[in-house]
Amino acid sequence: MNLMQLRKTISLDDYASFAHLTRAVQELRAEAKMLVPRLKGRRVLMVNSTAQGGGVAEMIPMQILLLRELGLNANWAVIGSDKPEFFKLTKRLHNLIHGEGDPHLSAADKALYDEVSRQNADQLRPHLKPEDVLITHDPQPLGAGALLRKEIKLRAVWRCHIGLDEHPAATRAAWMFLKPYAEPFDHAVFSAPEYIPDFLAGRATLIHPAIDPLSHKNRELHPHKLAGILSNSGMTESDAPVLTSPFPAKVQRLQPDGSFGPANQPDEIGLLYRPVITQVSRWDRLKGFRPLMDGFARFKGCPSGSPNHARHNRRREIVRLVLAGPDPQSIKDDPEGREVLEELRQYYLTLPAACQRDIVLLTLPMESRKHNALMVNALQRCSVVVAQNSLREGFGLTATEAMWKAVPVLGTSACGLRQQIRDGVDGRLVNDPNNPDEIASVLDEMLQRPQELERCGRNAQLRVHSEFLIFTQLSRWLRLLAKVVSC
Repeated sequence: MNLMQLRKTISLDDYASFAHLTRAVQELRAEAKMLVPRLKGRRVLMVNSTAQGGGVAEMIPMQILLLRELGLNANWAVIGSDKPEFFKLTKRLHNLIHGEGDPHLSAADKALYDEVSRQNADQLRPHLKPEDVLITHDPQPLGAGALLRKEIKLRAVWRCHIGLDEHPAATRAAWMFLKPYAEPFDHAVFSAPEYIPDFLAGRATLIHPAIDPLSHKNRELHPHKLAGILSNSGMTESDAPVLTSPFPAKVQRLQPDGSFGPANQPDEIGLLYRPVITQVSRWDRLKGFRPLMDGFARFKGCPSGSPNHARHNRRREIVRLVLAGPDPQSIKDDPEGREVLEELRQYYLTLPAACQRDIVLLTLPMESRKHNALMVNALQRCSVVVAQNSLREGFGLTATEAMWKAVPVLGTSACGLRQQIRDGVDGRLVNDPNNPDEIASVLDEMLQRPQELERCGRNAQLRVHSEFLIFTQLSRWLRLLAKVVSC
């Protein structure tokens, strides 16, 4: 277990200095003035299972820092284990909740989960007192939180970022496994009402995930800064002088021979001048990378014969699909990442040369969180469409990030995405993310209508501003914490 040390780099005054954020900061401060006194003398400890990679690890640090500025004693701890099979089990539970995988969970699985939970509970205990509030994120630290809730009698909240709006056997099996660990908690938090299991009905609250508008991943990038990031990360090649030094770790690109090499080989990706469709996600089968590749290939192969579509045909000719994800070696709590990337690599090698040329697979280094975030920011801002072709999606902050940048999103009917994207208003939704023909058709419709794309982008940015920024999220957390400690 690591108690994370956070360095304050930005304040609420900094946010308030931006005209479009001033009111949101004022409303958050007014709410905190009423609610924070109710939490006086209590420590809030958030616990998850990784310090980097994925939306949870990205959200927590700024939440903690702003809660501190608002007057709370808030901290962040990351659990661990020397048993890799524990993270294989929790990844399996993640997939089962999403309706995927073998629903049989054995006594040995429970024994492993209990053993690691006990170890983590023992490591967390010295940092907690009965009057404190423990917030555990997702299934990995859930068991440890249940033990601490029983033994210290503190207040405990389980924040579950995943779920499914259906109830297949796999999902039911996961909830049956997790039920004894979730029941001791005072309250639970989910991202959609459809995700709440029956045994938590009546003591669960909805809080949408949110983005930090001034983070390295979401802040505005002026043209010279954008070009510098692409150059420093190796995603473009330029002899022009760049203000900042090259990043120590560069983006790697899948090559036609199956190896990974420099991102600007065998040719320029074309991020600054080609139309680009981008999906940035963890390497996860549920993210729908392969059907997106197939849908894009079909879109590329169906030019219109009408002379009125000459411009669109040219767009179709030069457009590229960029699939990007973190270097899987750096994500300790997601052992499937390497397997999924290898599957995509093998599939890529079976594609015709023309498809390989226009489908770009990138691995983004994680040695520097700042550099990684800037790379994602630059990729999204260089895109005419950001895709999130998820078969299942707890929420999908990559979609939120693109919407904030006024980039229209091609999403799916996965529950988390339809919490955000209104079809035809903020972007488009495909009904079946496994259907390449539907993906190709929707891509064709989107790219044929540039003015419609711009309108969707503006609507998307307004939606994020009103619903999915960190200030709204913190207001809802303050209300919940005040409620939990008053019970």
